[in-house]
Amino acid sequence: MRILFIHQNFPGQFKFLAPALAADPQNTVLAMTMKQHHGRQWKGVTLCSYATRRSSTKDVHPWVSDFETKTIRGEACFYAALRLKADGFMPDVILAHPGWGESMFVKDVWPLAKLGIYCEFYYHSFGADVGFDPEFPLKNEGETCRLHLKNLNNLLHFQVADAGISPTEWQASTFPEPFRSRISVVHDGIDTGMVAPDPGISMLINGNVWLTKQDEVITFVNRNLEPYRGYHIFMRALPELLRRRAKARVLIVGGENVSYGARPEEGRSWKEIFAAEVRPAISDADWSRVHFLGTLPYQQFIQLLQLSMVHVYLTYPFVLSWSLLEAMSAGCAIVASDTKPLHEAITHGVTGRLVNFFDGDAMIHDVCSLLDDPAARARLGAGARSFAERHFDLEAVCLPHQIQWVKKMLL
Repeated sequence: MRILFIHQNFPGQFKFLAPALAADPQNTVLAMTMKQHHGRQWKGVTLCSYATRRSSTKDVHPWVSDFETKTIRGEACFYAALRLKADGFMPDVILAHPGWGESMFVKDVWPLAKLGIYCEFYYHSFGADVGFDPEFPLKNEGETCRLHLKNLNNLLHFQVADAGISPTEWQASTFPEPFRSRISVVHDGIDTGMVAPDPGISMLINGNVWLTKQDEVITFVNRNLEPYRGYHIFMRALPELLRRRAKARVLIVGGENVSYGARPEEGRSWKEIFAAEVRPAISDADWSRVHFLGTLPYQQFIQLLQLSMVHVYLTYPFVLSWSLLEAMSAGCAIVASDTKPLHEAITHGVTGRLVNFFDGDAMIHDVCSLLDDPAARARLGAGARSFAERHFDLEAVCLPHQIQWVKKMLL
């Protein structure tokens, strides 16, 4: 097969699938990306970078600003595709993450190629993330109109895509019919061989604190620390949690940018805002046991999960984080929010514990009860690990089904 990947930050969600397809000597695999790479090759994939020709219009109507940005990126990808075609490249299959608009016009370049799109999320003005958290209501009534128009990119892709793939059933369910019926549910995959429990793990924190599995370690992970992933709920529980657990260390991983939702209006990061809110209720001695680790290299991140005694994961009804499944694979005892995306992975009392997203007291109770109960932690960790191996293992489950999905498009 001649295969073309399109992802503005390649490899992104294709970090396992692209090299697996490139490993077959009968395949020719290229990737178009806005990311500037050091070389022309990545794990057997030929990289083709492109750049936009213009910036967004300064005073464009706010309801269509998102679509203008996606159109600009789609235009850049379109002209880069024309250059590839002029050089003689004719893909059989195009695999794209359409979320940034790049792949909107590729079928105008290669109309006979099959297009498979990564279906991460379809926007809704109610019933999902929007309106879930009453602390952060919509700024004005027109926000729902803007959300409808934000789906223009999805709708245009539905007209040209031959198939879709989504990592979870819930994420697939956000997409409307008739396209929903063309979406296969296959997760990107977790390397459960590498992300596995390690009873002998030790880790140096902030350059001066050594921790082992014998230490009382509570972990909390976001890509960026923000309300969508329950950072505010977790931070507000900290004063009481630290008061009850005099020996606990709290390790918080995440950047200070925004991955989802709105930025704070006051110009500070969400990390700063909620840390400042709770700091007066926490003594200096207790605060010294809270460690903000920023973003970690992947291997250190896995070590952190292996070190965890109890892992807390909270999320709006939104895209399920890889970190949750990696925590399961690492055998963590997990306390998670009872929100719809979690229901496919966490069965209460079997693979973790579920608490109401907004109920900080319930979260504190379950974290403390697990810290006091090694047998329960072991049982939940083993259950989480077993579930991850059965349903999300990269080599045994996910990659074979992803490759089958690609081949099926050519039948």
